[in-house]
Amino acid sequence: MVLLNGAVWLGQGNSQGSQNGAGRSKPDGYPPFNVELLNPGADEAQLLRITLAVAGFKREQLEVTVGHGELVIQGAQGEDDAGRDRDYLHRGIAARQFKRSFGLAEDVEVCKAELDHGLLTIELRRLRKADPVRKVGIVATGGGNHGPRAPQRPSHEE
Repeated sequence: MVLLNGAVWLGQGNSQGSQNGAGRSKPDGYPPFNVELLNPGADEAQLLRITLAVAGFKREQLEVTVGHGELVIQGAQGEDDAGRDRDYLHRGIAARQFKRSFGLAEDVEVCKAELDHGLLTIELRRLRKADPVRKVGIVATGGGNHGPRAPQRPSHEE
């Protein structure tokens, strides 16, 4: 994970080439989130989990989209849901719209999203890098290939 101008880039080994679109997330910290590596040191695909604290949001008020190398999570509460028609003595629970963006490396795919007890979890998989190209030796076996031929003498017929 790399932080660039408030944007979070997942699956990047370094920040080179990831300047495109940096800063798409507002660095205001809402909603708070965690990014976890679920299987560190794995030889196979790496699993990542993003968890956002979205207390007070219903499933239909949240939207998760993936496109153009970006994971976007948005939340919007309606007028009644936000409590604008209430008379608060103290209002300490945030009830506002948000948009949180994560840049994704090409080898990261989003697997699923779940909402449970005010936590939105999104699981991602970073595909294993392709093995480097290697040369495979060819072994001759039967089938008419009899190995190298002995040099032949030129004929002296005239």
